[in-house]
Amino acid sequence: MPVARRWQRATEEPRWLRWTLIGIAVAFLATFLLLPLTVVLYSAFERGLAVWWQALNDADARSAIRLTLLVVVIVVPLNVIFGVAAAWAIAKFDFRGKPILISLIDMPFAISPVVVGLIFVILFGAHGWLGPWLAEHDLKVIFAVPGIVIVSVFGTLPFVARELIPLMQQQGKEEEEASLTLGASGWQTFWRVTLPNIKWGLIYGVILCNARAMGEFGAVAVVSGRIRGETNTMPLHIEVLYNEYMFTAAFAVASLMTGLALLTIAIKTLIEWQDERRRHGAH
Repeated sequence: MPVARRWQRATEEPRWLRWTLIGIAVAFLATFLLLPLTVVLYSAFERGLAVWWQALNDADARSAIRLTLLVVVIVVPLNVIFGVAAAWAIAKFDFRGKPILISLIDMPFAISPVVVGLIFVILFGAHGWLGPWLAEHDLKVIFAVPGIVIVSVFGTLPFVARELIPLMQQQGKEEEEASLTLGASGWQTFWRVTLPNIKWGLIYGVILCNARAMGEFGAVAVVSGRIRGETNTMPLHIEVLYNEYMFTAAFAVASLMTGLALLTIAIKTLIEWQDERRRHGAH
């Protein structure tokens, strides 16, 4: 038997095993992803497009949609600034406390969102550490938009940084050093060397951050007060509608969130496909 053939047989799994693994994966995805997605879309449009649109055009629903988009517009740029700065510091420089900084970036993954909400209530609530000072200056954080933004920023903190840190570590710092040696300033080096090298990872991190910011529930539920028409985001509004047995309206808003999630996945897939083409073109 030729050596190439023996090597191929030694590294290939039996056909029955491959099909079994594929079948398990497909069954899992169908049960836990496609079936719930189908239920949401069917329940949203079961009574027709007019009822679906009426549910989305409700005053409380419009307020929840506006608040969710407002939070995303604020949270994503803040995380981009922090993520790029943190990744640049960790990947390009050596300093004391680097492992601590990396651990702090990963902290939102380890803490329950409900606990995060409680932490910020203790900090900014009326009877919290900073509550009296905020009251004296007529500043409201808890049960208001600032509290929702703060907990959303905390919950989405790792996504941009965690996408960029390994990418920038892999790229090294030779190109930046060469740019500085040739007389470029720090900002010129960032805009013309660093940013083009990390743009795909940055876009991918932004997409993940955007998806998490739209769907944040636990921490937002604690700090928002769930005030209808004021501090309810889309996930909270869905819960309110469902608890009030307004199932069609709840699924209508859920279908909008599902559509935004699918759009996010489509953009992510397109970016990955373009990145793959770029890598093949480079080779």
